[in-house]
Amino acid sequence: MTRKTENFSRPTRHPLRKTRQSPIDVPPKARRPARPKPLTLEEARAWPLPVLNGNERTRLRGEAHSLKPVVIVGENGVSEGVIQAVHEALCQHELIKVRMHDPEDKQAAAEYLATEAHAVLLGLRGHTVILFRPTLKV
Repeated sequence: MTRKTENFSRPTRHPLRKTRQSPIDVPPKARRPARPKPLTLEEARAWPLPVLNGNERTRLRGEAHSLKPVVIVGENGVSEGVIQAVHEALCQHELIKVRMHDPEDKQAAAEYLATEAHAVLLGLRGHTVILFRPTLKV
């Protein structure tokens, strides 16, 4: 079996078949824009909190229903470290749940946590606090 090289041609590829791109043809990766630095707690406190009506509160509590607690408050109660953790979680998620471990006064602890973390207290169910703070864009 001999083939004539001048008449031999490659079969055409199917148009939907994927082929690898030559490294020469690949454009260099474009750099992603840098993420803005998250605000510190003091900078966040300079922004006013939104005033939510009953319908908005109900809708946000409904959205929080499927969430798991992001921050867990231990036996020592609400400390600076817990407030900082809540602030960082709010910077990332806007709507979070915080689980408290058997506080003496649940309502007072929830209100203190919300005011110190500069968030809106949406509700308290059992030992779980629902907090909301919209993303602050500089």
